[in-house]
Amino acid sequence: MAKNSNLGQAKAAKNDEFYTQYVDIQKEVNAYIEYNPDVFRGKTILLPCDDPEWSNFTKFFAQNFEFFGLKKLISTSYAIESKKYKTDWQPTLFETENPLYNVDKSRVKGKIFTLTHDTNQNGRIDIDDLQWNYLEGDGDFRSAEVTALRDEADIIITNPPFSLFREFLAWIREREKSFLLIGNMNAVTYKEVFPLIKDNIIWLGSSFGSKTYLTTDGGTQTMGNTCWFTNIDHGRRHQPLQLMTKEDNLRFNKKLKGQEDYIRYANYDAIEVPYVELIPKDFDGIMGVPKSFLEKYCPEQFEIIGCAEGDSGKELGLVPFNRELKKLNKSLRDGQLYYMVDGKPEKPYARILIRKKQ
Repeated sequence: MAKNSNLGQAKAAKNDEFYTQYVDIQKEVNAYIEYNPDVFRGKTILLPCDDPEWSNFTKFFAQNFEFFGLKKLISTSYAIESKKYKTDWQPTLFETENPLYNVDKSRVKGKIFTLTHDTNQNGRIDIDDLQWNYLEGDGDFRSAEVTALRDEADIIITNPPFSLFREFLAWIREREKSFLLIGNMNAVTYKEVFPLIKDNIIWLGSSFGSKTYLTTDGGTQTMGNTCWFTNIDHGRRHQPLQLMTKEDNLRFNKKLKGQEDYIRYANYDAIEVPYVELIPKDFDGIMGVPKSFLEKYCPEQFEIIGCAEGDSGKELGLVPFNRELKKLNKSLRDGQLYYMVDGKPEKPYARILIRKKQ
């Protein structure tokens, strides 16, 4: 709970300054390179919401510029005056020792970094060849100048502010750009996100779980329940789950100990599957599974029917049968699945409804 509460506090304070570790970026990007070695070749990559003096996104792609065969790398940072730091800020030596440094612009203007060629003529293109200048505005991704950079780019990669994830994704989708973003796993149930996952327009990346971030005060912060969102293909999502039959799960899996059959929902024709490993490979009906299923979702193996949460659940017709049920379980709401236990309604946590492809 501590990990997720840290994220919640950050979102509440709009204090989204968490910098992704180099190793996490490398691990994720390698999955796309392994699946398609030319995925970035000849492409212009934009890294908005970045801060190259701190962020590893710019460092990683600059160091791999030639290996990936990039055409151009663009990185933009947000003006310090537009951020909500809790500590005193000082410009870095990278900025102050550069002839372009302007004390008046430093706090109120964003910066743009570009990499296209071997500027120092040392025989290789890397981070030492980055060129930078101040932006006209504060670097907000919604500004006209950063939006123009979006339109120029082929692929957008970043760790956007968690509090603006919905808006940032919509901003990318306006021009149907390829992207790779870090977000909170709870975003899969957002009404702006889930339909895109259901229709196989976007999907989760290759790596999941807790991530340790660098913070603006030089420390680290570990956050659980994070994942990558993308529309770039990778091999992991085409690996079918290895599953047992319904009979074998009931007989051998301790998590179903004492059950003669899978529980059926009272307000939808489907079975409750509380763990991904318990999905029966021989069941042809609809199943309610945890949202963590999406980490292992193979579109060739299963189809997604819907999300049993809020508005998405209401679209599926998920409503309590009568008012007595709400009296028995005051937290029971329209849009949720529930099942009966000893005459009382119980609801599972957010469920994704799936069905095996025939």
